[in-house]
Amino acid sequence: MTPRMDSPERTRPQRSRTPRPDASKPAAPPLPLLRRFLHQEKSDAWAVRLLPRIVFGVAALYTVITLASQSGSSFFAVVTALLLGLALWLLRHRTQLLLAIGVSILAIAFTGYFSAVGDAARTSEDAGATVTGTAAFGYWALAGMALLGAWMVKEHPGRRGVTVVLADVILVIASVVGMFLPEAGVPLGFLGVIAVLAIRGSSAKAVAGRARQALGRLRKRKAIDPADS
Repeated sequence: MTPRMDSPERTRPQRSRTPRPDASKPAAPPLPLLRRFLHQEKSDAWAVRLLPRIVFGVAALYTVITLASQSGSSFFAVVTALLLGLALWLLRHRTQLLLAIGVSILAIAFTGYFSAVGDAARTSEDAGATVTGTAAFGYWALAGMALLGAWMVKEHPGRRGVTVVLADVILVIASVVGMFLPEAGVPLGFLGVIAVLAIRGSSAKAVAGRARQALGRLRKRKAIDPADS
């Protein structure tokens, strides 16, 4: 007689049967948000962090409302500061654009101040004259042109924020010159901004490359031509 083979069910090792949690059994309901906030347990990060945020948030909101309600100019200043802070927070990961916008704002402030000082110095004889500062609008337009021109180039060879910084520095220098020579301030700033954008942009490299090619061709022709007897 042939020995009877055991069935595979008998040869398999028996698995340890561990009691499974009942899936149908509902989990314990979490504590309500108000109770978590009132308990302030150290292990609950949400409740611990929420209390100081509420306190400082209410204090900051009260301070902003108090400052904005003083006068129309203070309200305008508070709104401008809030918008500027929001823009800085949104651009916190784009350092070059943030640098360019910040330097452009400083350049606009300096050029406006220098143009106003120049107008005040030229109208010092008439104490009742109004300081116009018409050249300031030209400087502000040039600052915007530098900011826009740095981002118009698709493949910028260098850092775009540094390009705007150089253009704004030249613009501030041109505004200082405009204090003494009002007719030359804005044109000088325009030429300086154009020069910086051309040097820092890809167009200047293309022109330099073409000039090198032309010089190389001239040198080759001179080397091929026989020497004069």
